[in-house]
Amino acid sequence: MKSLSSICFLLIIGCASKQSSVKNDDASTISRPAFHFTPEKNWTNDPNGLVYFDGEYHLFYQYNPYGKKWGHMSWGHAVSSDLVTWKHLPVALGEYTDPSSGDSTMIFSGTAVVDRKNTAGFGKDAMVAIYTSHVHKGGNAIVQHQSLAYSLDRGRSWKRYDKNPVLTIGRKDFRDPKVFWYEPEQKWVMAVVVPDQFTIQFYESRDLKQWAKTGEFGHAGDTLRIWECPDLFQLPVEGDGGNSKWVLSLSGSHPQGPKFVGMQYFVGEFDGKKFTVDNPEQAPRYVNYGKDFYAGIVFNQLPSSQKRTVMIGWVNNWTYANDIPANSWRGAMSIPRALSLKKFANGYRLIQGPVKEMAVRASEVKQRDIDSNSALMIELELSGSGASGISIGNDSCLVRVGCDFSKQQIFLDRSLSKKFHPDFPSVETAPAESGDSIGLIIYIDQYITEVFSVDGRVNMTDLTFFPKKIHIETFGNAKLKTWKLN
Repeated sequence: MKSLSSICFLLIIGCASKQSSVKNDDASTISRPAFHFTPEKNWTNDPNGLVYFDGEYHLFYQYNPYGKKWGHMSWGHAVSSDLVTWKHLPVALGEYTDPSSGDSTMIFSGTAVVDRKNTAGFGKDAMVAIYTSHVHKGGNAIVQHQSLAYSLDRGRSWKRYDKNPVLTIGRKDFRDPKVFWYEPEQKWVMAVVVPDQFTIQFYESRDLKQWAKTGEFGHAGDTLRIWECPDLFQLPVEGDGGNSKWVLSLSGSHPQGPKFVGMQYFVGEFDGKKFTVDNPEQAPRYVNYGKDFYAGIVFNQLPSSQKRTVMIGWVNNWTYANDIPANSWRGAMSIPRALSLKKFANGYRLIQGPVKEMAVRASEVKQRDIDSNSALMIELELSGSGASGISIGNDSCLVRVGCDFSKQQIFLDRSLSKKFHPDFPSVETAPAESGDSIGLIIYIDQYITEVFSVDGRVNMTDLTFFPKKIHIETFGNAKLKTWKLN
């Protein structure tokens, strides 16, 4: 346990609800989050196929229809009109067995696009899924290749393309295609990863069916753990007269090393064929400093009127993902966050903040002892030369999030949270770069806490499991407001 003198901003995470099945402060089961997406039941991991079409945000996701642990990978499906409330739809793409060979195919991660120009010939405005077919026999992988399925009814029903696969290189590990429309050359672009070679390959196509390799990028940044789930997108640079840069993000190891998974990103240029990083020697940049944010991708085809790029990630960590407490479901998605870039003395940095739809304050909470089923947002203003912040919890379970101004370091300490796995207790840290003051916004939603610095440079997403009764306490130079969320 850290002493208060070493802590700058303390934050508690995830109050259990009154309807929780948690008894005697035991976190063996959990209450459903209010505004973080969870499946109705069973297991979920990576978000897939994020796309906007006809007034709906579509969230596809890795899903096991048969249990609460990883397996039988399929695409679950949900839609939303506001990125906050979601409607569950039937499984979009399910695991299947080839009747002739007996080989089974799981539906791994991928992309969805709306083919507005009918380039593939499936129909105008067909929704097309480009996904990894994970072909296996008796549980042993044979090959991974990229396949298509399409929908003509806004994603409600799907048909697999009868000439799959559309791209294969004959490897067991070749997956997670991210596809987008590249307007300057009127073509589709795919970024797909060769995980154990730390390489992202780029392909182009006019019809989503025939793909030609144009370049690759790899062996840069953090290579301590295999690469997965690449994404490539263009972002405006704040205060730079409308200029923009390209960002290549991917999932791999965590800032604390390869024992845990996390995400990193590179900033550079994309010419339609290959990505070139601005500074190949730059230290790795990480998307999230918490332990529980992975496989994040951005929405395809948001309306130009929105003028934003929105990412969602999986809230979990493979080190303990199959063991986290569960009720009828296991796994959740993050708060959607809007992305931009800003240039600093040490280079471009990814700026993140909750989408505007998350501004759903209901009423301010004055009391500091809380036994509530309400989702909460905490606004903190911290200052000083030492430590300031809040702590939340009780003697049996305490979580701290802070910023040590003497070290210019924000941290989230869940070492005294519930322990269901030996690797779960941890302390996460991130550079504050804030001088003698900082603002933090904290979202608390049952067992999920997300912390955003007001300047957008730091984001921490962590699981934390709490008893039903918690106490909020400030220390140092801290100004606190707590809000219930609708």
